[in-house]
Amino acid sequence: MTAQQSGRINFMTTLSPAQATADLAEFDRTTSRWGRLTMIAGLIISVAGPLYLVLFGNLGITSSQLWTAVAAVLGTFFIIWLVEPITYFPILGPAAMYQAFMIGNISNKLLPSVLVAQTSIGAKPGTERGNFAAVMAICGAAATHLLSLLVFVGILGTWLISVVPAGVTDVARFYVLPAVMGAVIVQAIISTKQLRPTLVAFAVVLVVQFALLPLVPGLAMVSTAISVIATVIIAWFARKEIQPAA
Repeated sequence: MTAQQSGRINFMTTLSPAQATADLAEFDRTTSRWGRLTMIAGLIISVAGPLYLVLFGNLGITSSQLWTAVAAVLGTFFIIWLVEPITYFPILGPAAMYQAFMIGNISNKLLPSVLVAQTSIGAKPGTERGNFAAVMAICGAAATHLLSLLVFVGILGTWLISVVPAGVTDVARFYVLPAVMGAVIVQAIISTKQLRPTLVAFAVVLVVQFALLPLVPGLAMVSTAISVIATVIIAWFARKEIQPAA
C-alpha cells in the first residue's frame, strides 16, 4: 500500500470507500474550478491598474520602454516562476497551491504553517490527509495574519513605532527572515524524516554558496533554482531502491 493510499484510508475511515473516492473527486474538481477562476480574476485585477495608467494616464511611456521593462522582469523572475510551483507542490498539494499563490508570502509564512500542521497531526505531505491539513493551515495562517495586521498595524501601528527603540527594530529586521527560514528548514527535516535527500540538499547548497557563486557571481539570481534542480536530480539517482516483495 502506498503512502497516498494509506493517507486516504486513514482520513476517510468513517466513509465507505466508494463515498470517500467520490467526495475526494468532487473536492478536487471544485477546488480546481474555483482556483483557476480566482487566479485569473486576481491576475486581471493586478494588471488592470498598471495597464490603465500606461494606456490612459498620459505618462509618456512608449511601447519600447514597456516591453523593455517586461523583458527585465521576465529575465529576473522567470526561473522563480518555474521553480516555486515544483518546490511547493509536494508539500502543499493542489488545493493549497491555489491559496498559497493567491495569498503570497509562501516560504516565510504559509509553508511553515503547513509543515507545523502536518507534523502536529502526523500527516505526511503528498497524502490526502496532508493536503487537507495544508488547506486548513493556510486558512488559519491567513486569518491570523489579517487579524494581526488589523490590530498591530491598523490600530496600534503608529503607537508601536513610537515606543519601540530604533535599535530593536533594526535587529528584528535583520534577523527575522533567517530565523523564519531556519525554523522552516528544521520543521521540514523533522516532518519528512528523509536523511539521504536532506544530506544531499545540504551538500548541494554548500557547494553552490561557497564554490559556485564565488567563481560565477552572476548566478546569484538563479542560485535557488540551481540548488533545487541539482538536489532533485542527485537525490533521484541516490535514492534507495525499493526491493520488490518476494
